[in-house]
Amino acid sequence: MTPSTIHTIAANARRIVETLAGQYPFRHGSNPKVLEGAASFIEQEFVSLGYQVQNQWYESDSGRVRNMIIEKMGQRPELPSIVIGAHYDTVARTPGADDNATGIAGLIELSRLLKEHRNNRMIRFVAFPHEEPPYSFTQRMGSRQFARKLKEGGETIFAMLALEMLGYAGKGFKQHYPVPLMRILGKYPKDGNYIALVSDLKSARILSLVRKAMRLRGTVAVASLCAPGFIPPLFLSDHSSFWKYGFPALMITDTAFLRNPHYHSPTDTADTLNFEFLAKVVDAVYAAVLALDQGMMRTRLGR
Repeated sequence: MTPSTIHTIAANARRIVETLAGQYPFRHGSNPKVLEGAASFIEQEFVSLGYQVQNQWYESDSGRVRNMIIEKMGQRPELPSIVIGAHYDTVARTPGADDNATGIAGLIELSRLLKEHRNNRMIRFVAFPHEEPPYSFTQRMGSRQFARKLKEGGETIFAMLALEMLGYAGKGFKQHYPVPLMRILGKYPKDGNYIALVSDLKSARILSLVRKAMRLRGTVAVASLCAPGFIPPLFLSDHSSFWKYGFPALMITDTAFLRNPHYHSPTDTADTLNFEFLAKVVDAVYAAVLALDQGMMRTRLGR
């Protein structure tokens, strides 16, 4: 994409993140009016792009909450679909700019970039509530509700991409790793100026396709890790809901607390973020979605 397109993505993402973090901080089940206010804002963003939003309501201890689903129909409905998702809630008393307003901004921008694409596979864009504690890894997670419904309906998913914190990066940013000597032995970057792809072993082929497409795009540095899904912190987002039901999925992330000192903190604000980096990530993921749409792996993958 051209520099002007990257600039447009960055400007749009900044507006979305600043609105969510500024007008709807503490988007949590214990603050249901704000959580629903954020949902309404996100819904209107999709509607303004010409999409029709399907609401998947379900009951939680905080009342009714909703997944918001956009289905972009494909020319070959027999092919397994692609799901791109991000959660819109935060932990208690945080504005959640990076976690995860950046993921939502990326989701909305990807839906804009793909609006005129004549996709072969159905592409679903989904905004989830209740990713954060105390809902994590329970059936109250929006992503678990959604993945379970797909499984019960006999759906086949080609790939699920979870957008989880996309905006904290820069030259000289200190990068930590969960295992001693991992950086040296795995030849991972010293600086936190890349986007990470994380998958379980069953999703290795999808990871390979996404990584190749993003690297060929050349807009952002990409590192990846494929390992057993039970190893922490590999499973700490909505992609693990899809692993639970046997679907191939991966997380796209700036590595959260392994890089961002504002993680789950009141200081997780928009002014700490690198929106040019976020825009380049969106551009690279856009290229990956195009590659997935053309991917001719076995349609049985993900059953």
